[in-house]
Amino acid sequence: MLTKIMKWASIAGLFLAVLWRPSENFQLLLEFVVCAGAILVALDAVRAEEYVWATGFVAIALLFNPVVPVVLSREMFFWLGWVSVATFLASLVVLRPKPRLSLESLLARAQGIKSL
Repeated sequence: MLTKIMKWASIAGLFLAVLWRPSENFQLLLEFVVCAGAILVALDAVRAEEYVWATGFVAIALLFNPVVPVVLSREMFFWLGWVSVATFLASLVVLRPKPRLSLESLLARAQGIKSL
């Protein structure tokens, strides 16, 4: 649930930043939100064994990291922002969480019992 919230927060922040040049304070907040969202999505992608997606989100996290900011021209930020928005939107569809097994089914598997 947290990952989904961070995806939507990243999408909203990037969308606003691409359409309107953010101030320094908003830029720092945007970098924190997008970087955190990208890291969470990358971790989910690794858990789902989607390593190409994980690599893409690590790249987004590095691009928007607030510790060592990457300085981009307005035009480059515009295009990378839209690519990042599209990537976060695609991850909402592609990287769906897998249903978790219940405790009973895990115990049954461990004991070799087949459930109905």
